[in-house]
Amino acid sequence: MNVIKKSFDLGDGRMVEIETGKLAKQADGSVVVKMGDTMLLATVVSTVGAKPGTDFLPLSVDYQEKYAAAGRIPGGFLRREARLSDYEVLISRLVDRALRPLFPDDYHADTQVMISLISADKNIMPDCLAGLAASAALAVSDIPFNGPISEVRVAKIDGKLVINPYLSDLERATLEFVVAGSANDIVMVEGEADEIQEEEMVEALKFAHDAIKVQCAVQVELTQETGKTVKREYNHEEHDEDLKAKVYADTYDKVYAVAKSGSGKDERSAGFTAIINEFFEAMPEDTADLTKALAKHYFHDVQYDAVRNLLLNEGIRLDGRSTTQIRPIWSEVGYLPAAHGSAVFTRGETQSLTSVTLGSKDDEQMIDGAFINGYQKFLLHYNFPGFSTGEVRPNRGAGRREIGHGALAMRSLKKVLPTGAENPYTIRVVSDILESNGSSSMATVCAGTLALMDAGIKIKAPVSGIAMGLITDEETGKYAILSDILGDEDHLGDMDFKVTGTKNGIVACQMDLKINGLSYEVLTKALNQAKEGRLHILGEMTKTISEPNVDYKPHAPRIVSLVIDKEFIGAVIGPGGKIIQEMQRETGASISIEEVDNKGNVEIFADNKASIDAAVARIRAIVAKPEIGEVYTGKVKSIMPFGAFVEIMPGKDGLLHISEIDWKRLETMDGVFKEGDIIEVKLLDIDKQGKMKLSRKVLLPRPEKPAAPQA
Repeated sequence: MNVIKKSFDLGDGRMVEIETGKLAKQADGSVVVKMGDTMLLATVVSTVGAKPGTDFLPLSVDYQEKYAAAGRIPGGFLRREARLSDYEVLISRLVDRALRPLFPDDYHADTQVMISLISADKNIMPDCLAGLAASAALAVSDIPFNGPISEVRVAKIDGKLVINPYLSDLERATLEFVVAGSANDIVMVEGEADEIQEEEMVEALKFAHDAIKVQCAVQVELTQETGKTVKREYNHEEHDEDLKAKVYADTYDKVYAVAKSGSGKDERSAGFTAIINEFFEAMPEDTADLTKALAKHYFHDVQYDAVRNLLLNEGIRLDGRSTTQIRPIWSEVGYLPAAHGSAVFTRGETQSLTSVTLGSKDDEQMIDGAFINGYQKFLLHYNFPGFSTGEVRPNRGAGRREIGHGALAMRSLKKVLPTGAENPYTIRVVSDILESNGSSSMATVCAGTLALMDAGIKIKAPVSGIAMGLITDEETGKYAILSDILGDEDHLGDMDFKVTGTKNGIVACQMDLKINGLSYEVLTKALNQAKEGRLHILGEMTKTISEPNVDYKPHAPRIVSLVIDKEFIGAVIGPGGKIIQEMQRETGASISIEEVDNKGNVEIFADNKASIDAAVARIRAIVAKPEIGEVYTGKVKSIMPFGAFVEIMPGKDGLLHISEIDWKRLETMDGVFKEGDIIEVKLLDIDKQGKMKLSRKVLLPRPEKPAAPQA
């Protein structure tokens, strides 16, 4: 074995090590990245040639956590790792989005990157090391790649920026971004923040990029030491320069005219299709399919150049808007009468129908991952059916795109949700995209805000979101920042930058960059332009509803939260759950209880007030503490020769001695009471053992003493 190790300092004494040459040597490239006890194995394999007709990079990136890494056995029937969890998909997407732009445009070989968590330190998060591991595997291979890149997590904790903080410290973070980049540029950002200002975000990105530069330099050294400085030769595209010139000559002006017409999405698409079809009709009948495929490829290049030149030279966008103009917005709340909250949000040709469902603690989602496990009470699901773009596409469940878009919207909305006792509900938000032409994830944020307010959830502030684009010309230095981008502007542009926030600041963002050389000056300008757009959209939203409804919907379930002393948790549950089950059966309410901070947190969930009130009364009776001097209506539980035991509260019996039943002397208990009788008693005393002394006679009129006999 020729084992090579490189290590670097994160800047505070914590070390990260990269090792190659020991594991998975039949892969084109493999490394193990280690920080503390966390270890990631990354491998990359790429086929020697490309499949005929392929004009894109078939790249797959899979991140998977091995349960053995954390000393756990998977749950479920199979007891083995199965399909990737949402958490693993999100990390896979982070790495994919960082790597994909840096492969050569003409490289079309099937390429697979696999990253496995093989050892887990419970306090060191593996996701911020996954991008480094993937890039290092490429660095020690002969696969063409314009890297290296790396990914880091930057967080501000206790007012200080930190790279790859410990999991235990993240709870105190006011901003948290995963940032990917090369030595020269940032290529990907995703994260959340507590309503920060644009300047603070740029500061965090610069801090992250400084750390990335160090990690890229180490990978360059690794490439040199492994002798992988020369990459494989390939030829995945056959070109016909004469055909390319003809396509440009025959179609460019026509495409430019359609792009300049300001027509709608369908009309514009039909116009472009008509142009290429006309070109095909003019070709000889015996033209080879490969030639037609090449012509179609060149036509895409024509569209790319024409749309960008139109914007840079004349400042005209595909739909005729200015660079800062937001498409028309309309919204409506309460559209779904049976939902607990709902909203329709439409911006241009993008529309989201969003619903809110309120549930109990029993509805929380259990997260059973190798590294992350527990429960979460806020769920957001995003659906993108084929009809939203006029396509026929089978419904096969949520794909990676749906999971990623939903996660961004969830990051945004969870920042403004009430916490603790102010929000006893498990909340599920579902966004169904009914139309799409640009940033349906941002429409989800806006519709989600409206639906939550319609449901009566007391969010801290409304949140809006906007997608920003960028068109640049490296030769002339011209650039244009676009607000509220269309789908075509996203596809043909150089940047997709989504920003969400309240009127007070940014709460989440996601950026993907497709070019080199984005300056912080341009980034700052884009953020400030996004702020103007966000506030405009927020203003349109608040015309529909400006603050949460005062109360929940009449048909929404109700939850009452109680905090009881720890000592009463067992009394409420009862032996084997007997008491709590009986209360649920008799009241119709759902009751859950857990110990938090040496207190019992009780949540009572029901769909009507009567059930809630009955359950609350039963629990309050159980946890109430008897007070000396108080009068209680109790039930005779048992009769003894020396008196009776009377239950004055659920589970709390006191002794009513025979001498305290009546003012007259009783010789026996025969015939005085029977079990089940309801009587009033007064609590006289509680001794050190907690035994209660009751009296009934003190509540009865005291008989007058008989008059003394006359002398």
